[in-house]
Amino acid sequence: MNKVNITIDGVAISVPSSYTILEAARAAGVKVPTLCYLKNINEVGACRVCLVEVVGGRSLAAACVTPVTEGMVVKTSTPRVRATRRSTLEMILSDHNRECLTCIRNGNCELQDLSEMYGIRDITFKGEKSPTRYDNLSDSIVRDSSKCILCGRCVAACHKQSVDVLSFINRGFNTGIGPAYDISMADAPCTYCGQCIIACPVGALHEKEDDERVWAAILDPKKHVVVQVAPAVRAALGEAFGYPIGTRVTGKMFAALRRMGFDKVYDTNFGADLTIMEEGTELLDRVQNGGKLPMITSCSPGWIRFAEFYYPEFLDNLSTCKSPHQMEGAIIKSYYAESKGIDPKDIFVVSIMPCTSKKTEATRDEMYNPALGVRDVDAVLTTREIARMIKQTGLDFRMLPDEGPDNDLIGEYTGAAVIFGATGGVMEAALRTVDDLLEHKDMPKIEYTVVRGVENPVKEAELEIGGLKLRVAIAHSTAAARELLDAIRAGTAPDYHFIEIMGCSGGCVCGGGQPQVHAQDLMDIDLRTERAKALYEEDKLMPERKSHKNSDVDQLYKDYLGKPNGERSHALLHTHYHQREIYPDCVLKD
Repeated sequence: MNKVNITIDGVAISVPSSYTILEAARAAGVKVPTLCYLKNINEVGACRVCLVEVVGGRSLAAACVTPVTEGMVVKTSTPRVRATRRSTLEMILSDHNRECLTCIRNGNCELQDLSEMYGIRDITFKGEKSPTRYDNLSDSIVRDSSKCILCGRCVAACHKQSVDVLSFINRGFNTGIGPAYDISMADAPCTYCGQCIIACPVGALHEKEDDERVWAAILDPKKHVVVQVAPAVRAALGEAFGYPIGTRVTGKMFAALRRMGFDKVYDTNFGADLTIMEEGTELLDRVQNGGKLPMITSCSPGWIRFAEFYYPEFLDNLSTCKSPHQMEGAIIKSYYAESKGIDPKDIFVVSIMPCTSKKTEATRDEMYNPALGVRDVDAVLTTREIARMIKQTGLDFRMLPDEGPDNDLIGEYTGAAVIFGATGGVMEAALRTVDDLLEHKDMPKIEYTVVRGVENPVKEAELEIGGLKLRVAIAHSTAAARELLDAIRAGTAPDYHFIEIMGCSGGCVCGGGQPQVHAQDLMDIDLRTERAKALYEEDKLMPERKSHKNSDVDQLYKDYLGKPNGERSHALLHTHYHQREIYPDCVLKD
């Protein structure tokens, strides 16, 4: 590796020649402030907050895009630099909705932190503000342009996902960010993955909140409120309470939910085990009986919407299985309701998810049971929302004991279900079960590490299971899905049997509903790997690590469903998808 010698604030260091000044400064222990910068996503030097002084240069340089050179001398905190940064921040703030105390990002806002860092107490620049729009019509994402600082991070994140719904619109004083024609997010061909929210440094984008409706249900004596928690939540919830990234807080999470007043506390991992039974059986049927291949997983609603908008020719390849939380909701409103003697209409199911797209998924027409007159799931909360609700109760999260979910009827789960939250997890869980089913015995192989990891957005493998050669692929992010599907469409990909696709890079652990991490911290840590470690850790701790060994799932089939992919299973646990039009009503007029 070629290195260069530079001096930063009087300290001589040697750094790789590929570094920018920003990276070099960090290596020297100097934190250069940033705002528009987002590692590997938005590195454009647009906001000018990271300006530094390069000795011999005529103007200040943007540290995030300026490469280091041999002998370079950099000063990061001269009076000129500090004054310029202050002026830049004041100009940004002059057109910003500064109602910080009522903002969803209050206390976790990068602009707020920089304003405090530079002691900004008043705004020199006065005048008219740019036109704004508040769009809360979608079920997943709220766009508040009064708080937008035009940093472009959301645009870059949307482009990184290969969706490109968000872009800069209009010009000059009227410049904004939004979908084409400035239409509502509800009408845009958006997957609602929420990566724009994760990228946003302020409160211009956030999830559609549902906490008040959940509180109302908890306080309603006529409602039996059942909560379920997705596997990825336990890997990130602790971050909202000061735990290091990647800390597993399963026990405290369940303890908090129980104390909040939910009548029943369950884990969506039960639904994940149930998904493997249905999906694994569906895969074997397609492979052995000439069904549509490759079969593609259907757990990620962001990926489902992406397919419906951009790859409708692959809809028949999708597994007909509902996602795990929708399956579990359907079982709670049927099997659980009958077992407990409760009218399904009196049950209110809350799903706590790492995903903003799950909110829209729960409202789909296909997720309504006409026979019972109920939705599978009544409300979806993100990890961020449940963290805020826990704080509202006054609970000291770190002092809570470690507890488990309720252990009746649908309380059990296996290690295979836990790893659903990481890319490759659904595939690995399926392989553990399919191997046993084909061999008709308990196979010793548990871990299929070949399908793990985030190094490549698309991974593939050929495995021999039960005398059957299975060719599988895994894609994480919709951009990776596009790469894989384009190859299949062009005939350049192998003839896969089974494909796992997750809408977000790294899988659900980095879903759009997870805690937001400042861009400066993301320079040093890969959230995808750190959060995934927590899931693999819990997998190893579980007494059973194969979905078909979940005794509660086994009992469900014996007492109620009959068999995987049977008539009752299909009625409750399976669904269908349909092609969606892209901007159907947005036609430019002459």
